[in-house]
Amino acid sequence: MAQQQEVNLKKMFPIGLVVLVLILLVIFWSRITVTVEAGHAGVLFKTFSGGVDTTQTYSEGFHFLAPWNNMIVYETRQQEIAEDMNVLSSNGLEIKADVSAWYRPQYEKLGLLHGRIGKDYLRRVVIPSLRASARSVIGRYTPEQIYSTKRDAIQDEIFEETKNILDEKYVTLNQVLIRSIVLPPTIKTAIESKLKQEQESLEYKFKLEKAQKEAERQKIDAAGKAKANDILNASLTDKILREKGISATLELAKSPNSKVVIIGNSDGMPLILGDTK
Repeated sequence: MAQQQEVNLKKMFPIGLVVLVLILLVIFWSRITVTVEAGHAGVLFKTFSGGVDTTQTYSEGFHFLAPWNNMIVYETRQQEIAEDMNVLSSNGLEIKADVSAWYRPQYEKLGLLHGRIGKDYLRRVVIPSLRASARSVIGRYTPEQIYSTKRDAIQDEIFEETKNILDEKYVTLNQVLIRSIVLPPTIKTAIESKLKQEQESLEYKFKLEKAQKEAERQKIDAAGKAKANDILNASLTDKILREKGISATLELAKSPNSKVVIIGNSDGMPLILGDTK
């Protein structure tokens, strides 16, 4: 009887072991597996072997890991931050600027980003860099330049300065956009009035230049015609005029519908008196 029980225990042991493993798998499944969603990537934290793994970024999909390790997931899509800020122009005037930035973490250096800055990198490095660059760049320009002629240049300079900072912080900056610039009403009115006057001055200058060019063209045209007339008058001698008059009279005489009387005048030129009709 005892021998039979021992045999049964030996048979039950593998079954019990399998059941125990299944129970442990159910309990720890969430600790040993992780799914990285689309547009994201993972950083592995190794509890007993060095902490953050800075050598590998885990891609989208399903991954197994030891239950004592942890996977930190980051969004790697392009993201946007918009900042309203008060900045000073070159002459000390306070201006309100609405600036936005398109950014994303550097995929290959995601482990370094997590280890040295952390998941809150937006607040820790992106926003401060954008604000500092915007204040620095806008502070080099006058309100008139900011409002009108230099807006694109300012935008490009803010982008370059912010990008240089974030490249060292494992963040890629794709674009900086100035969405709006708000000046004090009195300054804005003065600038718009000045720009309007400059536009009217340019229009007047254009019309004046156009009139001057037209007068010059007419002068050249008149001079050409006068020169042509001088050449023609110099070539028309009495003999040539007499010959052309005779030729024209002969051509008229050939017409079947014309009957003319031709007599010589004092200079020998033919004279047409009229037809018989």
